[in-house]
Amino acid sequence: MNALFQILTLLGGLGLFLYGMKIMSDSLQKLTGDSLRNFLSKMTSNRFRGVLTGLGITSIIQSSSATTVMVVSFVNAGALTLAGAVTVIMGANIGTTVTAWIVSLLGFKFDISEFVLPIIAIATPFLFIKSKENIGEFFIGFALLFLGLQMLTSNVPDFTDPKYVGVLEFIANMKEYGYFSILLFVLIGTIFTFIIQSSSAMMAVTLVMCAKGLIPFEMGAALVLGENIGTTITANIAATVANKTAKQAARAHLIFNLIGVIWILILFNPVLSIIDKLSISLNGGSPLKDSFAIPVALSIFHSFFNISNTFILIWFVPQIIKVVERMVPIKKDDDEEFRLKFIPSGYMSAGELTIEPAKKEIETFSRRILKMYDMIPYLIKTKEDKKYKEIFERIIKYEEITDRMEVEIANYLTKASEHDLSHRASLYISSMLRIVDNLESIGDSCNQIAITIDNKKKSGSWFEQELRDKLNVMIGYVREALVLMDENLHSNYSEITAEKANELENNINAYRNQLRDEHTEAIKNNIYPYQTGIYYSSLYAQLEKLADFAINVSEAIEKVHD
Repeated sequence: MNALFQILTLLGGLGLFLYGMKIMSDSLQKLTGDSLRNFLSKMTSNRFRGVLTGLGITSIIQSSSATTVMVVSFVNAGALTLAGAVTVIMGANIGTTVTAWIVSLLGFKFDISEFVLPIIAIATPFLFIKSKENIGEFFIGFALLFLGLQMLTSNVPDFTDPKYVGVLEFIANMKEYGYFSILLFVLIGTIFTFIIQSSSAMMAVTLVMCAKGLIPFEMGAALVLGENIGTTITANIAATVANKTAKQAARAHLIFNLIGVIWILILFNPVLSIIDKLSISLNGGSPLKDSFAIPVALSIFHSFFNISNTFILIWFVPQIIKVVERMVPIKKDDDEEFRLKFIPSGYMSAGELTIEPAKKEIETFSRRILKMYDMIPYLIKTKEDKKYKEIFERIIKYEEITDRMEVEIANYLTKASEHDLSHRASLYISSMLRIVDNLESIGDSCNQIAITIDNKKKSGSWFEQELRDKLNVMIGYVREALVLMDENLHSNYSEITAEKANELENNINAYRNQLRDEHTEAIKNNIYPYQTGIYYSSLYAQLEKLADFAINVSEAIEKVHD
């Protein structure tokens, strides 16, 4: 019973550590979400700046997974090339070493748990100030992280006690397997990192075990190598249900870390000798002899691994890209096939960071709608039956795709709204939900217009040139509204006003009224058959209604900065 209680206490300490890290990460993402997006969007193809960006972002949000999710969405959006993404991921690997340094320098040098309650006391007032609540959450997360670390440290058994001699003998026997024992601990580090789903948390556990004398420095270093592999497995599993660009980025991360682990293992003993000398000069103790020196030495080793691996492989980014493109080939996708390009599957970052993937998905939605609309004039003028049938069936298929896109994006945004969001993020999500609803309505309108044209064709009705010319003018006006809508969706929402959209709406309404008045007179004077008039009036009315949905989208964008 005591053993079970101690295990649960250890797991509770680990859970508190993870929860504290999550709160820190989420609060920082909410504080800097827009800045992070803007910063990444301005990334150039310069690989060194890419590394520094990944380092900076991951150091801030303390989550390489969140950084990778952002990077993938920007790659898909065209704001970052895949090569740029690889360099950002390299930098993110270096950024994950920050946690190890915080733990080794603060967690073992003095009892930071004494400061946990004062930190929470300072943070609490911020929680009740609406514009500052994220600051309070950050400090509470910081306090919980170290409280969890302290619980881990204090509840790991003292293995210098004679009653644990069997455990120490087991560890000693593990060392007797020579190089195989190193590989075994690499495997253990990989598996446990995958289970915990946080290389930073597993690094903290490794530091605690080494500080308590449970495992020697060599085994701790092997665990660190395994942790660097384990953190890529999570991303690759998440990418199995994601798009192919996400798979490529995940594979690149795996290849990068695997290559690093392989060459470090080949030079394992010389590298440990270098770390030993650095530790003695910096910390006054040898990790191979003094357990108190191991935490800092492991942090040095962790940093050495990621920095040196980045320095070597940064010159081979094009080759890494070629490998992942062969592993996950991307064929040119047909627009008639439904797929979400930007919204990640599985992992969902903090609410602020869900906005960019949704925005890019909506931009794709808009372009698809515009392409669908452009089929309508061809449907009207096409005389060849085979060609006509092909265009009509494409419009019907596009309508099915728009229905599915609206559902998927709306579901994603609804889940995002369940997070604790800033006022600005809430406005974005509210506007986006309205946008996708209107985009789907445009798709429905295109479908209804196509059905009306098809019914006209089947009935044998015919539009004279004058009616066709007037419809073409209306089609042109409506297309202007759709093009403006598309341009607005591809812009920075906060810079958009609906003034031009409202002007277009007035022009379209005025022309619709003109056509309606002329149609009424034409029917009275029997200028064309009544059945022809029914189809004609239905088409210009449906076109005007479609334009209303496009105008609604531009107005919804404007609401973001109300």
